[in-house]
Parts: sequence; structure tokens; C-alpha cells
Amino acid sequence: MALTKEHINEALSGVMHPSGEDLVSKGCVMNVAVCDEHASVRICMTQGDPSAAQPSREQLAKIGAVIDASVRSTARDQGVDDLGLIVDFVDHQGEVVMKLKGDQKGVMKDKSQSDKHDPNTPTPQNSGATGVPGVKHIIAVGAGKGGVGKSTVAVNLAIGLARKGHSVGLLDGDIYGPSLPTMLGLHSMEQVVIEGALQPFMAHGIKSITMGKLVETDKPLIWRGPMAHGAFHQLIERTQWGELDYLIIDLPPGTGDVPLTLAQSVQLSGAVVVCTPQKVAQDDAVRASAMFESLGVEVLGVVENMSYFIGDDGKEYDIFGRGGAQTMAQRLNHSFLGAIPINMALRANCDGGKPSHNFDPKTAGGESLPKALEGMVDQFESQVMLSSMSKGSNKPTLTIS
Repeated sequence: MALTKEHINEALSGVMHPSGEDLVSKGCVMNVAVCDEHASVRICMTQGDPSAAQPSREQLAKIGAVIDASVRSTARDQGVDDLGLIVDFVDHQGEVVMKLKGDQKGVMKDKSQSDKHDPNTPTPQNSGATGVPGVKHIIAVGAGKGGVGKSTVAVNLAIGLARKGHSVGLLDGDIYGPSLPTMLGLHSMEQVVIEGALQPFMAHGIKSITMGKLVETDKPLIWRGPMAHGAFHQLIERTQWGELDYLIIDLPPGTGDVPLTLAQSVQLSGAVVVCTPQKVAQDDAVRASAMFESLGVEVLGVVENMSYFIGDDGKEYDIFGRGGAQTMAQRLNHSFLGAIPINMALRANCDGGKPSHNFDPKTAGGESLPKALEGMVDQFESQVMLSSMSKGSNKPTLTIS
């Protein structure tokens, strides 16, 4: 069995509008989208009567709770026990007036930034940013602190997406500490420039560009903010990416100049926050999440890296306290994209420039690491699709074979 749009519409037909009609009969259901264990519903309570008063936030919250209960009950009947649901209430012009997001425990939370008119709340700055020609989705991978494996997650996410048939680019945005030359094995390759355009490297099925191939390897970059800004812009704007499904940007840690420049100047589809299980990493990851949200960038989910250690004997050790980042994600009402273990093979493959080996049990120290990475990629794809459907940007495609 599988949950379909028809099932959800049937559930919505049992939810009543204050006028006395059900939402479906009154024409309030503007859009329904379903992807695996995730669903999105768009409701216009003033449909057919733009002059009608919009229900109060309290009323919308109550209606949203009824929608959630009805849809979730229908989902369970179809074998979906842990449904992730987004309910967008919009006005007659399609502007979102309230966004409710239900976690897999059925708890609905208001994610519509109801305090956006508070002068103390930062104004989202990503709305005026531009995209990169030919790139469908630009995704930032960030973290609140260094050393949590942000680059490891970015590289393996990019390769995992490429293995599923997507065209993927990876930008090393960590200007001061670029990791891609080592992790992708780019040391023997030379940077090529054609007619002023940087040509990305092609390795492990992905395109990549990094400041590490534009400066001397053993010399530090002692740059102030404006110089880092300029270098970052050149990496994005002067690279000939071509057509990409995803451009993954590996950010430097923290909430400093480069992450802010990225969020303000590039139209991001969303961000992934990387965190290790321990409390000190969670505290900084919360700040990174808050930065993205204050700039109008949707946090697609949280990855718990170094969740546990797998010894050579196959035994698992919770060195940092497995599950801490997952608990943080639930507290912030962010999706949890997966827990990535660490073992000797992961370290050796990344240090040796052979990250593709992380997806093969024979070279990844067993089944656990490949399974975790593939699960992360699957969850990420679902969140991107759900976000696109929620924003009304999911367009049909025609494939001819």
C-alpha cells in the first residue's frame, strides 16, 4: 500500500470550514503533494471570497490540528506510521499566512515566523539573491563549529546523489581551510581556465572547484573579510558549472563572513546542518540553524556525524553519545537526515582521496557505513522534493526512452 493524493483529499473532505462546508467541497484545497512518508497540503480559507476575513492564527492552528489528525489517520491505514506533514495556509494571492509542520510524532508546530514584524527579528535576506545559471538546487552544508565532519558529509552527499543519477557539483567554500584537494584526490590535477572561466574538476562522478587548487598548498591564506568575499564570489560566478541538478556548497564553520555572504548573495534551495552527538556541538549547531532561518534559508535537515564508532571487530561504540544531534533536530522541529558512523575505512578513504569507496561494503569496512550514507541521501532527496512541492516549484518532467 502507498499513500496517494487521493487518500489525502478524502481525509480533507472530513475537515470542516467555519462556513459549514468541508474544505474540499468549498474549494479550499489548492494543492496536495506526496512523496514516500512526507506530504504537503496548501489550503486557502478565503477561496471564492477574497473579501472574507482570514481566520485568526488560533483558529488556523486548530484547523491545522484537525487536518493533521485526519491525514495522519488515513496515512496509517495505508501503512505509513510516521508521516511528515506540512500544512500551508495561504491567502487568495497565494502568500503563506501560516505554516504548520508536523513531526513524525504528530506534533504540529508553527514555522511561519509569526514574529516577522518584530523590529528585533532579522529580516530574511535571501529573497533577493540570485541563482546560478543552469543549476536547479543550491544546497549549503554548514555547521556551528569546526571538526564535526562537515566536509565529509558534503563530499559523501554529493557522491551519493551522483550515484543515483543526478548531475552534481561541489564547491569548497571553506576559503581558509579547503579540504577537497585531499578528500577528492585532486593533487595531481591542474586547474584549467578557458576564456576566463574556471573549469571544474571531474572526479568520483561529480564536478568540483576549490580554493585549494588556486593557491600554494603549504601557505596560509591571511585574508580579511572583503578578500574572502571576493574569492568566494569568483569561485561561484567564474566556474563553468554547466547544467546541474544540485550544487552542494561546503561552508566554513561558524556564522561568520563567508556563510553570511553566501546566504545573502546566492538563492539557496536550503541548508543541511552537520552536528556530532555531544552537547557542545549541539549548542553551536543551534546557532548555525538560527542563522540560516533568520536569513530566510530553509533548514532541510540535520545530519549526526561520528554518531558512533565501528571497531575492526564490528562492535559499535557510542564514543560521543549517539542520538544527541537527533534529539536536537526534534527539538528544533528539523528533519533528521541520518546518523553517520565512523570507522577506520571512512578515515582512510577520505584521507586517501577515495570517497567513492565509502559506498562499497568491501572497501567501507562492512555494510553499516554504505547503508547509513545511502539512507542520508534518500532522506535528503525527500526533503528537497517536499520543500519544492511546498513552495509550488515542483514542475512535471517528461522522460522519453
